[in-house]
Formats: sequence, C-alpha cells, structure tokens
Amino acid sequence: MLPTTKKLYCFLLVNAADNKQRAENMSCIKVTIDPENNTISVWNDGKGIPIVEHQVEKMYVPALIFGHLLTSSNYDDDEKKVTGGRNGYGAKLCNIFSTKFTVETACKEYKKLFKQTWTVNMTEAGETKLKHFVGEDFTRVTFQPDLSKFKMTVLDKDTVALMSRRAYDIAGTAKNITVFLNGKKLPVKGFRSYVDMYIKDKVDDTGNALKVIHEKVNDRWEVCLTMSERGFQQVSFVNCIATTKGGRHVDYVADQIVNKLIDVVKKKNKGGVGVKPFQVKNHMWVFINSLIENPTFDSQTKENMTLQTKNFGSTCKFSEKFIKGAVGCGIVENILNWIKFKAQTQLNQKCSAVKHTRIKGIPKLDDANDAGMRSS
Repeated sequence: MLPTTKKLYCFLLVNAADNKQRAENMSCIKVTIDPENNTISVWNDGKGIPIVEHQVEKMYVPALIFGHLLTSSNYDDDEKKVTGGRNGYGAKLCNIFSTKFTVETACKEYKKLFKQTWTVNMTEAGETKLKHFVGEDFTRVTFQPDLSKFKMTVLDKDTVALMSRRAYDIAGTAKNITVFLNGKKLPVKGFRSYVDMYIKDKVDDTGNALKVIHEKVNDRWEVCLTMSERGFQQVSFVNCIATTKGGRHVDYVADQIVNKLIDVVKKKNKGGVGVKPFQVKNHMWVFINSLIENPTFDSQTKENMTLQTKNFGSTCKFSEKFIKGAVGCGIVENILNWIKFKAQTQLNQKCSAVKHTRIKGIPKLDDANDAGMRSS
C-alpha cells in the first residue's frame, strides 16, 4: 500500500521530534506548508547530523541516512529507544515519493554545513555541498511530493488541514518544544493544553462543560479522561506518533480505569441490571501521550501499536486522586442513567409481552368498542 502525502510529511515530523531524545536542549520545530508551490519543509534546532564520511560506504553520513536504502542509526533492536522512527524507512520513503528532496544540516561539532538535493524519486543525487559553519546546530528537510503518484494535482485543502493538525499534535506531545506553522507560533503548551482543543465548547447533558481529569503519571505516561456520549473514544500517541486506531497502550490504560469504575458502579447499583466492562468503556473518552521502548506496529503507517504490555519499558499506575476524579467526572452518573434506561426498557418489553384478558363479573361493565367513533 502506498503511503499518503500526509504520511510522508508525518515521517519527517516525527524524525524531527525524535531529535529531542538525542538532544535535550532542542527547543523548536518549524513547519512550512506551501501548497501553491507544492513544497513542505520541516526544521528543528536539535543536534545536527555528524558531517563525516562513512568509513565503509565512503559517503557523508547525512547522504547515507536520507538517500540510500537499508541505512539507519536505529537498527539495533537490543538498544532500548523511545523514538518514533526505528528502521530509517520514513525519510527515505519521503525521498522516493518526491520529485525534489533537499537535506540541510549544520553541525557545530564539525563546524560544517551540509546540503544535498535528490530529484526524480531519489534516482538522481545532486552534488554534495559543504561549507564552513559557525553557529548553532539545525536540520532542515524540504521536499516536493510527487503528486502524480497519489493521483493528485495539487495539495488540496483537506490534505493541508491534516498536515497542519499534525503540527498541533507534535506541539502537544513533544515535551518542551515550541512549534511554528508557516511562521506562526502554535498556542499549545503541553498535552493538557492540547486536549483542551478537543473538548472546547463541548458540554454534557446538563449543559455544563465537560470535566477533564488529567495526570502526568511519570516521564513516560500522561493521561486525560472525560466522559463520552458517542461510545468509546481515544486520542493516543506513542513517541509522538498518532496511533489513530489505538493499540495495546490504549487497552492498557482504558482497562485500568474501567476496572476501577465498574467497582463503583456495582456498589451504587446493587440488585440492578448487570453491567459489563465494555459497557463502562463506552462512556469514556481517553487521551494518552506515551513513550514506549521500541514500539511495534501492524503496518508502516503506524496507526495501531502492537507491542505487548510487558515490553513497554515502563508502567502507568494511576494515583488515588486520578481515580477519585474519574469517578466524579460524570462517567459513573452516565452509566447509572444508562442502567436505569435499560432496566425501564426491559420492563416495558416485559409488560408489552403480557397477554391481557377481558375483565368479567362486574355489573354494567361493557367494552368500549366504539370509543372515539360516531356511536361512542
């Protein structure tokens, strides 16, 4: 299956965010989307790529990383990493599906600036340009997607909107990083601020704003919870990758919350209609920002995380304060109301199934057979 233009862009965006794991002083990502010129650029101020010649391949490391298949710095599966990119395919796929692809990186350590451009789907490599450089590290990747490969003629509004959203995703999930989109600083300060953008202007049955429970469990897990009236909803990230289809990290978090809530529901619903875990889950909307060691996915699009819980490299154990907040945020009341509705529905069905017989033995009692008619 071919990647989409949005997914190619996401590969580069996640690579930029990954640099934060290698350089703690990284503080900024700049994204430029120019649909008129079919050009996309991703810049970050993290540690530059070493500008040295590879001893075996006899070419500069940046050229090796972005312009040659089966080359990456993330291949060692025994090394525990919490980066989004793992096997180096993403950036190369972006190059392969571009008519023009340019890499610029400045490395303070080597006092050099590297620049190289590939064209015609990575089949033609331009001249390597090296300059003496004095300044701070940065890396910029600029590409022009080969729209014909995706049966497109322009970067349409929907595609640009999705790309813009991913910039907001990174701003909300990458810690201590300021993100600029087309020169404008995004108004997102951390994951909690990001979640507010989802629930803004949303209200419950009584017209009150949705109550959000938030906890930064540890350096690798941050979770928000609120009630849902559209079945179970989730917005989740693994190492800044948007897992739109969820995965085992979502199950891991949701199951813990469900187990706590179902105990409370049973205590408040003694003798009532039985409730099952999936029915409790249907009233939850959960947001998850996680860092997981060497995550695995069911495809290169990385929408569903498949790594087993025991291999996450960390745990997410909620505090009593979070659980208490989860009980009081409206989810339990929603479930109890649903139980009452279900019980009433079952009672109505039972009553409608009873066969009513004619009442006899009462003097002057006649059936009102003509009620509502001319001869009533």
